[in-house]
Amino acid sequence: MIEPSASAFWQTAALAAGTLVSEDLACAAAGQLVASGRLHWAPAIAGCFAGIYTGDLLLWLAGWTLGRGLLRWHWLQQRVPASRLRRLGDWFDRRSAAAIIAARFLPGTRLPLYVAAGAVGRKGWHFALWTFLAALAWTPGVVLLASGFGRSWVTPAQSLSPRAHAVSAAAALLATYPLLRILPLLLTEIGRAKLVATVSRLWRWEFWPAWLFYLPVVPWIAWQSLRRGGLQGFASITAANPGIPLGGFVGESKFDILRGIDGQHVLPAGFIPAGDPDSRIDCLEQILRDNAWNFPLVLKPDVGQRGAGVTLARSADDARRYLAETSVAALVQVYHRGPFEAGVFYYRLPGEPAGHIFSITDKVFPEITGDGISTLEQLVWRHPRYRMQAKVHLERYADQLDRVLADGETLRLTGTGNHCQGTLFRDGSHLITPELEQRIDQIAKRFNGFHFGRFDVRYDDMDAFKAGVDLAVVELNGATSESTNLYDPSNSLLQAYRTLICQWKVLFRIADANRRLGYQVAPAADLAHAIAAHVAPGWKRPGWILSRRSLRNIRWGGTVLNLWARPKQRGDLAAVTGMIPERL
Repeated sequence: MIEPSASAFWQTAALAAGTLVSEDLACAAAGQLVASGRLHWAPAIAGCFAGIYTGDLLLWLAGWTLGRGLLRWHWLQQRVPASRLRRLGDWFDRRSAAAIIAARFLPGTRLPLYVAAGAVGRKGWHFALWTFLAALAWTPGVVLLASGFGRSWVTPAQSLSPRAHAVSAAAALLATYPLLRILPLLLTEIGRAKLVATVSRLWRWEFWPAWLFYLPVVPWIAWQSLRRGGLQGFASITAANPGIPLGGFVGESKFDILRGIDGQHVLPAGFIPAGDPDSRIDCLEQILRDNAWNFPLVLKPDVGQRGAGVTLARSADDARRYLAETSVAALVQVYHRGPFEAGVFYYRLPGEPAGHIFSITDKVFPEITGDGISTLEQLVWRHPRYRMQAKVHLERYADQLDRVLADGETLRLTGTGNHCQGTLFRDGSHLITPELEQRIDQIAKRFNGFHFGRFDVRYDDMDAFKAGVDLAVVELNGATSESTNLYDPSNSLLQAYRTLICQWKVLFRIADANRRLGYQVAPAADLAHAIAAHVAPGWKRPGWILSRRSLRNIRWGGTVLNLWARPKQRGDLAAVTGMIPERL
């Protein structure tokens, strides 16, 4: 607590230090102290200003000194490509004043913007000048607002008791803090759109992060795993697709999987190994010469999930830039213009003569229509759906944010069929026909050891697709595939979970059946290692990680758990497969 007898210098220094922990709380506290008469307004404003400005400069300095080294970190390169930073630098050069002032008034934007500005090393003196002016305009208003707001709480309480005074001051501080976070957003159109998008995520579950969405399902999966032997019981799902490493749970090569599918129905693709940019670019050019391919082409990591790292290269320069900014093995694929794409989820129980289509997802690519007045950035933030993934859309068109689309002009925001890239997923049950199911089954059975997963396909004509004639496989996903029709916004959350659990039931049943046929199951420790290596490339399993032998000796309630699931004798599949409806 700052005592009334403390010197102005120490009062200022204490508040300045407090802003480095939380600017909003420090300003709110300063306002409450001014309102209660325990601190003069001058040192309150001066201390907060000094701390805020110093913090801004430290963020830029952190980006300048540490950011460049961190950007060479492989894990970060996959998630923050250099092209994004370069576009940010160009944009910051053009709009540094507006960007800094806007970031000062829009909560949550300062840290990434200021650190990135330092990392790309753009005009440090511009940054220092405009952050000074922005902090100078912001700080007095916030402190005085908190002071005025606090008087409505503090003054009545002063007539009661010291304890009531303290309680009232604390209540005022708690009430002022969210006010300072929300008020700046209400002052601008984009700020209000951000606030609406943030709040609506509470009930728009299709935009929840994966860990949160899957959280209610984890206990059910854990129970099914425990019934099958615990940790090794969960790893048993790797037996669902014996023809794919780890059953396609994680770390599988997209290129190797495509080579296992009937080439007649697969979009041609080439493999670019990991290495230095020059050798990767030479490899790409050789592939283009050998196959006489032309742009546009699709480039994506050979190992990846949920559409991460997928890009549409419209020119040789785009392709070279992509390969220069990544070092992992990549896949280059002929681009199918569609205009339609679907996710066909398929399963076949071992021993059954034919498989079934579990579901189809009809993918709707986002398009925005101009009005001849608004910029692209404004149009995205005004759209009730696109604002939910505005960050993705605006980064893709970072150099066109000020573009004004003509009245009636449309622009497709993405050409890849991934939900995380902005594509809308609709239930496509109307597309399922006996002819299509037979064609998908034929393709799947030619892939030796495949029983469960999702085909992502593109097609030109809906009627031809339903007839099983017009389809081109983009990729095939294995055990961790999702029946993505569950993300249809017209579904209830309960319907989505019902579909997800039903999908996992099928996965476990197929894995159980394959284990009875004698197929090996990957050790749980190996699966854990693969997951860790995927999340953090370059990770190596420490010696203390449980080995296969130690997994056998884990005890539960005095009973040794059989965590290493051994293949069982061949037996009657009827007891394993049970009854699974053809249409779920």
